[in-house]
Amino acid sequence: MTKKVLDVGNCNPDHSSLTRLLKQNFEVDVLRAHGMRDTLDLLKSGDVDLVLVNRVMDRDGASGLEIIQKMKSNPELAAVPVMMITNYEDAQQSAIEAGAEPGFGKSALTLQSTLDKLEPFLEE
Repeated sequence: MTKKVLDVGNCNPDHSSLTRLLKQNFEVDVLRAHGMRDTLDLLKSGDVDLVLVNRVMDRDGASGLEIIQKMKSNPELAAVPVMMITNYEDAQQSAIEAGAEPGFGKSALTLQSTLDKLEPFLEE
């Protein structure tokens, strides 16, 4: 069964790299959002198995942490797994404290540890 991943706030090159990683290793469809409103709309309109949120949104510079906090404070969305994509440890820790799963940085896209973090949410 194909899983759905929502990529939030990544620029075109990063979205392409992330999509390639996901499709090469898992049976997934990758959806895309750029900010709070379209993220929440997509989450409410369909079953998403995992949300990957950039630390800073590509279009307006908004905080990815705010999206995680909004998701986790909404009873309809709180159970949806979410990870932050950032190389900054302090931002990663803040995301975890807000309810996110341990995420990864863009510099780790080719590492096995990244696949290990994704696998529990994307394997059948």
